[in-house]
Amino acid sequence: MNSTLSLNRPVRNYTLGSFKNPKLIEARPSRHQLCSHLIDFSKLKWFGNVNSRTGSSVQQQLRDYSGESRRITSRRIRVSSNDAQFGSFPNKGGTESSSFAEFITSERVKVVAMLALSLALCNADRVVMSVAIVPLSLAHGWSRSFSGIVQSSFLWGYLISPIAGGTLVDYYGGKAVMACGVTLWSLATFLTPWAAENSLLALLFARAMLGVAEGVALPCMNNMIARWFPSTERARAVAMAMAGFQLGNAIGLTLSPILMSQGGIFGPFVIFGLCGFLWVLVWLSATSSTPDRSPQISKYELDYIMNKRQKSHAVESKPKTKMIPPFRRLLSKMPTWSLIVANAMHSWGFFVILSWMPIYFNSVHHVDLRQAAWFSAVPWCMMALTGYLAGLWSDTLIRNGTSITLTRKIMQSIGFVGPAVALVGLTAAKTPSTASAWLSLAVGLKAFSHCGFLVNLQEIAPHYSGVLHGLSNTAGTFAAIFGTVGAGFFVELVGSFQGFLLLTSLLYFLAALFYIKFSTGERVNFDESDS
Repeated sequence: MNSTLSLNRPVRNYTLGSFKNPKLIEARPSRHQLCSHLIDFSKLKWFGNVNSRTGSSVQQQLRDYSGESRRITSRRIRVSSNDAQFGSFPNKGGTESSSFAEFITSERVKVVAMLALSLALCNADRVVMSVAIVPLSLAHGWSRSFSGIVQSSFLWGYLISPIAGGTLVDYYGGKAVMACGVTLWSLATFLTPWAAENSLLALLFARAMLGVAEGVALPCMNNMIARWFPSTERARAVAMAMAGFQLGNAIGLTLSPILMSQGGIFGPFVIFGLCGFLWVLVWLSATSSTPDRSPQISKYELDYIMNKRQKSHAVESKPKTKMIPPFRRLLSKMPTWSLIVANAMHSWGFFVILSWMPIYFNSVHHVDLRQAAWFSAVPWCMMALTGYLAGLWSDTLIRNGTSITLTRKIMQSIGFVGPAVALVGLTAAKTPSTASAWLSLAVGLKAFSHCGFLVNLQEIAPHYSGVLHGLSNTAGTFAAIFGTVGAGFFVELVGSFQGFLLLTSLLYFLAALFYIKFSTGERVNFDESDS
C-alpha cells in the first residue's frame, strides 16, 4: 500500500505519470537537469515515505532516457555524503558561511597546513645559524661585525630570488615552485656542515643558496591561498600559514641547542634538511595547485570556494599572467609603495630580532646559550597565537561590513605601532624575564601586520601577487641586510643594543604612518596606464 505525505492539502500519489506531466516539466531536461531531478527524488525521503516502486520506476525511466545514470548517480552519491555531513548546499549567491567543522576538516585547510609546515621548515633552517653562530664565532675568533656578515649571507641569496621567484609563481603556480624551493633549501641546509668544514667561502655560498631557495616561499604561500580560499577566509588562512612560519623560529631556537649537544654543532642542519626532503614527497602526492584540480575535494567545498570568491578578484577569470610583468606600472602606484615600505620595515624588525636576540640575552642579561635560545623562542610562539587571533578578527570585521581598506589599515597599525611601543619597554627591562615579556609583546603584536600588508598583496593585484610580493620582499631583504649587519657595527661603535632598538622603534612609527596614508584594499588596475 502506498504511503504518501500529508501537509494539510489533498493527498497526491507521486506516480511516473505525474513526472511526465508537461505542466511539471516544461522542457526536455538536459543532462545537468537530470542530475538535479535525481537529487530532488532522493530528498523526498526527508519529508516522508515515498512509494519505493515508484521511485525505482522513475530512476529506471531516467536510466533509459539518459544512458549515463551510473556516472551521474555515483557522482551525486559522493556529493550527497559530503553535503549531508555539513548540512547545507551553497546557494546561488554563495552568501552562507562555512561552518567551523567544515572549515577545519576541509581540503583547503589541508593545503594551508602543508604550507604552514613548509614555512616552519623555512624558518627553522634559517634560524639554526642564529644559535650556531655563537660556538662558531668562538671557534674561529670572529668579531661581532663579522658574525653579522656570516648571518647576513643568507640574505644575499634571498635578495636575488623573490622577484624572479614571484614571476615564476604567477606563471607556473605555487605547487611546483614551492616543491622546487623546498628541495633546494633542504639540500643547502643538509650540505652546510660539509661546507663549513671545507672553507668559509663554501659556508657563505651554502647560506646564500639557502636564501635563494627560500625567497619563493612566501610568494608561493600567497599564490596558493589566493586560489584555495575565498576573500572572507584569506586573513585566517594567511594567519595559519604564518603561524607555522613563527613556530619554525621557536622550533629552530629550542631544538638546535639540544641537537647540537647530542650530535655536534651541525646536528640540526642534517635533521632539518632531511625533514625538508620528506615534506616534498608528501606535498607532491597530497595537494593540488587549484581546487578544481583536486581529486580529494568534495563538491560542496568546491562550490563553496567558487561561489564565495569575488568575481573581480577571481584568479582564474583571466588568461595566464604574462611571463614579463608590467614592472613600470606596478611601481607607478602608491599602494605598491605602501606595501614595499611595510615589507621593508617588517623584515628589518623581523631579522634584527631573529638574528640578534640570542646574543642580546647572552651579552646584556648574561644568560647562557640554551637559556638565551629559550628566551628568544617564547616570543615566536606568542606570534603564532596572536597571528591566528588577528586573522579571525580581520575576517570577522569584513564579514560584518567593515571595508577591506579600513580593516587592513587597522591590522597594520597594530602590527607596527604595537612593536614600536614594546621595544621601548624592552630597552628599559632590568631582568631577563621582564625583557622576554616585552619582546613577546613586541613580536606578538607584530603578527597583526600579516593581516595588513601580507593579505593586501592578494587584494590590490590578484594576478600579480607573486611578483608584487617579490618586489616588496626584495626591498625587505635590503632592509634586513642593512639592519642585521648594521646592528653589529652599531653595537661595536656605540656599545649598546638599546640605542639600535630605539632606532627600530622610530622606524616602525614612520612606516605605520606611510601605510595608513597610501594603502588601499581595492583592486588596482596595473594592466592599463593612467589616462
